[in-house]
Amino acid sequence: MHERLTTHSYAFRSPLKTDPDKPLLVCFSHLRWDFVWQRPQHLLSRAVKHYDVLFIEEPIFKSGVSPHMDLSERPQGVTVAVPILPEGIPHEDVIVEQHDLIEELIGREAAGPRVFWYYTPMAMAFTSDLECDLCVYDNMDELSLFRGASQELLDLENALFTRCDLVFTGGMSLYEAKRHRHRSVHGFPSSIDAHHFSQARTIHADPEDQAGIPHIRLGFFGVIDERMDIDLLASVAELRPDWHFVMIGPVVKIDSATLPRRSNIHWLGGKSYDELPRYLSGWDVGFMNFALNEATRFISPTKTPEFLAAGVPVVSTPITDVVRPYGEKGLVEITKDAGEVVTKVEAILARPKEPWLAKVDRHLAAGSWDKTWASMHKLMLDASGDTAPERATSSLPVYATTPAE
Repeated sequence: MHERLTTHSYAFRSPLKTDPDKPLLVCFSHLRWDFVWQRPQHLLSRAVKHYDVLFIEEPIFKSGVSPHMDLSERPQGVTVAVPILPEGIPHEDVIVEQHDLIEELIGREAAGPRVFWYYTPMAMAFTSDLECDLCVYDNMDELSLFRGASQELLDLENALFTRCDLVFTGGMSLYEAKRHRHRSVHGFPSSIDAHHFSQARTIHADPEDQAGIPHIRLGFFGVIDERMDIDLLASVAELRPDWHFVMIGPVVKIDSATLPRRSNIHWLGGKSYDELPRYLSGWDVGFMNFALNEATRFISPTKTPEFLAAGVPVVSTPITDVVRPYGEKGLVEITKDAGEVVTKVEAILARPKEPWLAKVDRHLAAGSWDKTWASMHKLMLDASGDTAPERATSSLPVYATTPAE
């Protein structure tokens, strides 16, 4: 039986922050805090109201260093810990060093309520013997279908399902795929920081690197990797050389040399979360040109409601969690090929925007990251109490609808 998470807690040995009145939440992530602002940052920046949050990233390897943990605090109140390890050490030593550094930081045994929050099953290799009072797996993507996924990841995810008390999924298609693998699986699709992105509706000044790009503009923002259909982008750009495509985001796991290079395709690189509304304010249409492959089979793109909150109409390839509900409700235009992209964009540009925008706002009104975190936190508190086994037997997700329903 779990100890209640609201009791007096042990504070981890960080020189940057300690709060003995908060439980400790330790997050193990395959994504870096400062990479792209997405689901982990949205949720954990809200978790700091209730927990002392420690965000442990994957190691950084440097020449001539002794193993140590680099600690720093972010403005959101999250402490980020990065294992710094010597270059060239064997894989087995990487696992051992991470284990030892984490154990030194938080202790093997929990002196008070402690939550482990996993984004990556790979962290089970060096944390499985460390004690926690509640274990959460926030399964935001189907990592096993990403390029380079290993059998080790699959095995460690099975171990994580065995250990964890709660499983949250980043979309409803992923919920359907995982609901029978654990007694307590709950779907939490992408939510929206509506206030942040709605700023785009009233901004009228382009950023410097976008100001010279002519209209009509189609824009994308996010990680540029194997999930992007770059052939579709190239085809649409060729069909409409007078349209301009603004592509924002870091290039990851693919060779940037393979990206299409045309005078009407503009690769602007990564931008901060705070900068995004200024870019979106100057786009005529959002272009979610996701490839239809294993890596996108279960994705629930956070950018879908973000485009809508910004007041930017969207065309998207038929990703399941975009078709349902956004396509079915007429909020996003679903396209299958380059010719259909052109047809749908032309229809968007010709129609009045106000009726669509009113429908968007009604849909987004009930969905927010604040509400998502509140629902998750309630489940966490329930799971730490006496009634957790009975509640966990339900096969229905607590938040199995879209954010706005």
